[in-house]
Amino acid sequence: MDERLVAYDEKMTKTMNNLNEEYAGIRAGRANPHVLDRLRVDYYGTPTPLQQVANINVPEPRMIQIQPWEPSMVKEIEKAIMTSDLGINPTNDGKLIRLVFPELTEERRKELVKDVKKKGENAKVAVRNIRRDGNDAFKKLSKTDDISEDEIKDLEDALQKLTDKYIAKIDKAVEEKSKEILTV
Repeated sequence: MDERLVAYDEKMTKTMNNLNEEYAGIRAGRANPHVLDRLRVDYYGTPTPLQQVANINVPEPRMIQIQPWEPSMVKEIEKAIMTSDLGINPTNDGKLIRLVFPELTEERRKELVKDVKKKGENAKVAVRNIRRDGNDAFKKLSKTDDISEDEIKDLEDALQKLTDKYIAKIDKAVEEKSKEILTV
């Protein structure tokens, strides 16, 4: 790959990784510990990722169990879950916190699929913006450097191929996540 394309490839990869992280946070009716990835808990005055203060496991398909390493953290973790956008009320027995995920209604599944498609569309727009920036940069090269129009055209074609590759990856991710959500 031309070194002038590497930066654009990296930006597109970051866009794809960001989309995958967003999709990991969408719950599809079954318990997925990744929905807790962005959750921060007040640990002695410091916002700390939940994974660093507790053991998280999935004992049943629709339940996440959180076991804090320090019993005093139960209340803090519970508070963090309640103030988050998870929409699940935690239950605790003093040592463990349980999150029970309700079965998703058909209507809710369709809303989630719309959300998945919207996030996918935003990622495609980001990739196309990266392509536009690249093409602009290549046009500027033609004015300053000793570079032929054919070389510029080759760079633009290579960038278009890269864009097409990432758009296809995004479409595949959207399709897989939609299928996962609609599977009862």
